Amino acid sequence: MIKYAPLLAAVILSGCASKIADNLNSRQNAGPCPSVGALYDASRYVKFAGADDKQLYSDIEYTGEVMDARLYCRYVGDNPLEAEVEIDFAFGKGPVATSDSHIYPYYVAVTRRNGKVLAKEYFNVEADFKGSQLTGKTDIIGRIEIPRIDESISGTNFEVIIGVDLTEEQLEFNRAGKRFRLDAGK
Repeated sequence: MIKYAPLLAAVILSGCASKIADNLNSRQNAGPCPSVGALYDASRYVKFAGADDKQLYSDIEYTGEVMDARLYCRYVGDNPLEAEVEIDFAFGKGPVATSDSHIYPYYVAVTRRNGKVLAKEYFNVEADFKGSQLTGKTDIIGRIEIPRIDESISGTNFEVIIGVDLTEEQLEFNRAGKRFRLDAGK
């Protein structure tokens, strides 16, 4: 174990350890990975029963939130960067929920630093409450390609943005700064 300590430290410190490329490949990346994060306005999900304009705690069906995201990438010559994203979600089941499971739609977008969206893909993550009011899950997106013209283009020219796919009413709720968390006050 001790003879591998310098290698382990190099992988941890690089911040871009690859889970995609051969796990035994210890070659350090040629450059940094793109930054990854959740879009603030689209990082929370609250679903109300009935009319969304009520917005009372007693009318909540489900809540969800992007808690954290990690990106691992690998440079290979002038090929596109290959990346894997791990996303941590927290989910809540409200007082009027009708099921012990719920599907939460979300997206992962690759953008240039100036905000131009290069690619956007939609996914679903299912929460299984199993009789509980709160749960969490880590979802892994195994392959994201980040385009580069040539090997002189660094991953820092790109961002990977995660957001919950919201209705206009849900987005408006988030932008108004309103917030219901089922674990508040516990």
